[in-house]
Amino acid sequence: MSTKPYKNLARLNDLAASAAESAFLDCCGSQAWAKAMTASRPFPMLDNIFETAEKIWFALPATDHLEAFAAHPKIGAKKSEQSHRSRKWSENEQSGMTTAAATVHDALAEANRLYENKFGFIFIVCAAEKDAEEMLAICRARLGNSVQTELQIAAVEQQKITEIRLAKLLEK
Repeated sequence: MSTKPYKNLARLNDLAASAAESAFLDCCGSQAWAKAMTASRPFPMLDNIFETAEKIWFALPATDHLEAFAAHPKIGAKKSEQSHRSRKWSENEQSGMTTAAATVHDALAEANRLYENKFGFIFIVCAAEKDAEEMLAICRARLGNSVQTELQIAAVEQQKITEIRLAKLLEK
C-alpha cells in the first residue's frame, strides 16, 4: 500500500485552519461541515477522517445540507463558482454525461428543472460510474418522493460524494 495518503493526511493535519477549511470545502460545500472537520484535526489514521466526516455530516441540520447541495453543478452542467479542484472533480464524477445523446441531455435538463421546482434544491446523486441514462432514470424515479424523503436521500448521496472527494484529496 502506498504511503502517499498518510503523508497527505499529515499535511492536511498541519495546514493552517483557513487552508484546511478550503480543502474541506472542495469535498463538501457546507461551511459548518468544513469548519467542524478543521476543528476535529488532527486525524491519527485514514479511517478517522472518514468516520468523522460522516458523523459531522449527519449531525448537521438541513440548512447545512442545502448549502452543500447548492455548491454542486446540476448534472450535465458546469458551475463557475467552484474552485478549480472541485470543478475538476465534478467533471470527472459526471463523466458519464460526455457520451450522452443530445436528447438525453435535454431530458435530464428538464428532469433537473422539475426536481428543483418540486424540492427547492438541485438533484444530488453520486454520479461516479453512472451513465447519463442511469442518472436520468434516478432523477425521474425520485420525483415521486416527498421533500423530507428526498432531503434524506440527497444527504446520503452527498455523503458518498464527500467520501470520494476526501479520498481524492488524500491521494493527490
